[in-house]
Amino acid sequence: MKLQPRQQLLEFWEAAVRASYRDGVWTWGGRDGSNSISDAEQLLCFVYPASELPGFRLDTPDETGDDVLAALAVLGDSVEIPKLLLKVIGQYLRTYTAEDGRPIFSGGSYFRSLNDEAKITDAQLQLDVVDSFSMSVTLALGTLGFLKVFRQSVRRESIRREIRELEDLAGKRLSAAMAGLLRSFTVNAFDPASPAGRALLRTVNQTGAPTRRVLDDLRRELRPVRAGLRDLTIGSGSQVDLDNENLLFECGWTWGIVKDAPDIVTPLDIGPQPGGVATDTPLLYFTVGALAGISDLFSTRTRVLDLLNDDQITLAQAIQRRWDLTQLYWRAIATYGRGTWPLEDIPWRTSDEEESDYYSLGVTAMVVQSLVNNRSADVNLGRVAGVLEELAIRARITRRAVPGDPPVLMHSPGVLVNLHGSDTLGPHLAWIVSDFAVRLLKRTIWAASIAQSTHTRERLLTLTDEIWRHVALRRHKEGPAAGLWDQPANVFPDVPVQHDQPSWYFSERVVEFLVAAATASGEPPLRSPQLVELAYQMLGEAEHLLDQEMVTRPLVAGQTIQPKLRTIQSALQRARTIISDRPATAQALINDALLDLERLAAARDSASEAI
Repeated sequence: MKLQPRQQLLEFWEAAVRASYRDGVWTWGGRDGSNSISDAEQLLCFVYPASELPGFRLDTPDETGDDVLAALAVLGDSVEIPKLLLKVIGQYLRTYTAEDGRPIFSGGSYFRSLNDEAKITDAQLQLDVVDSFSMSVTLALGTLGFLKVFRQSVRRESIRREIRELEDLAGKRLSAAMAGLLRSFTVNAFDPASPAGRALLRTVNQTGAPTRRVLDDLRRELRPVRAGLRDLTIGSGSQVDLDNENLLFECGWTWGIVKDAPDIVTPLDIGPQPGGVATDTPLLYFTVGALAGISDLFSTRTRVLDLLNDDQITLAQAIQRRWDLTQLYWRAIATYGRGTWPLEDIPWRTSDEEESDYYSLGVTAMVVQSLVNNRSADVNLGRVAGVLEELAIRARITRRAVPGDPPVLMHSPGVLVNLHGSDTLGPHLAWIVSDFAVRLLKRTIWAASIAQSTHTRERLLTLTDEIWRHVALRRHKEGPAAGLWDQPANVFPDVPVQHDQPSWYFSERVVEFLVAAATASGEPPLRSPQLVELAYQMLGEAEHLLDQEMVTRPLVAGQTIQPKLRTIQSALQRARTIISDRPATAQALINDALLDLERLAAARDSASEAI
């Protein structure tokens, strides 16, 4: 992979600091204004790399890297940077806490009205959104980890007191976000003869098989998911009757709290639980977003730092159950059958008859996440790679767009997602998503990170490089947003809009990708069983020749041959140590040893002939 994630992250931090910290004051808001999601995305541009990558840590002043300090020099030195971050996190947590103590998860300025002439009501602006729940989980966990480590370097009581207060606020926000995710999960059951049922059966039936047989097979395939959903006891989604196996269903997250969702009974202090208006139909975009945030709840870092208390663990387990069932459901649907996968039939068709390449990417994201978790065989990964390549072509990322090309609209202004149920409080609302390119980028690097076949991995890394070239060109070139994203007009001449402010929505997702790329770079290289076997055969020959040389030329003090034999012996010992993990490197060491042994043998033969 040609991308250099560490260098790119450092350059990103320099640009993000210039945009966020002006004249000694932290400036919130970007292209879409300030709201609970955008401000969290802005903070995560700094908190997420510092949490996930040891080389970017900011919580231990004595260990902060020199290049990191250079990138963040505007914020101060290694001591001042975490103190400023502490202050900014406090601003966010207090801003988005209501007077009654309830954490605020509203969509605010991210909401759009389907009717341009209709004004969004104040009640609608305050509606909770799944994106905010998901982002808050990631931000709160990152904050708690930062505070837990930074406390060990602090002696001033005033700062330690601030840390304790922020831990309470972050913990409360985390608990409320988990409760919100439980109240936004939904199961939609429907008759196979209904429009939704016919649409689902048409999607999975890629071979033209009789509908009755497909229906029976699909019921058997989804039986474990149905049983798991039937056992849900808390949150929304648990009220749906799935005992009737004649009904089909789908599960996932809708855009906000489901209408009539029951309150979550918990001893945790999460403040009053607001009512919801969202219809009980899963939406692909919000389901994928929820799954991404939820995965942080049971990450290694969360467990090692012990960031969840017992009551939060109870909520996390309930969420993880939904996480597992949702991934199992969508993978079963996307990869159903023995022929062409429904996933490979692009664009994806939803149960409400909507079609879009963006929906194909959403389902692909869930399949990739499932493959990452289960380390599935490369035969499946190869087919997913084909889908990712096709999506990159169709979206005009790896192919040039022509004037009037419809796929460009997916990047600007983006795909419109209807927020069904929002019209009970005012005009019908919509959510605009324009992150197709960077989402595709992240899924590709995820898939590459688990590839066990050299061919498949190179195929995915090549695609990653191609998509990154496209995304990199979309950076702002000048103004306060220089070095940040997103300026689609740079690559799509048909886009008439030139932005002068950064999109934290897009920029934060670029950071997620760069962190994933940096993590993947730290993984050990692929090992071929055939290469390991060959290396062992070469090592056996080299060690045998060395033994012969040692017998022929005993290691007696004063002999000039002694240092050379010891060097060869050390090289072969090192080769044996690394041969299972790095067989190609071991072979290089063995080759050098074999050459040295051959030179010694040749010299001995020449000496014998001379006598």
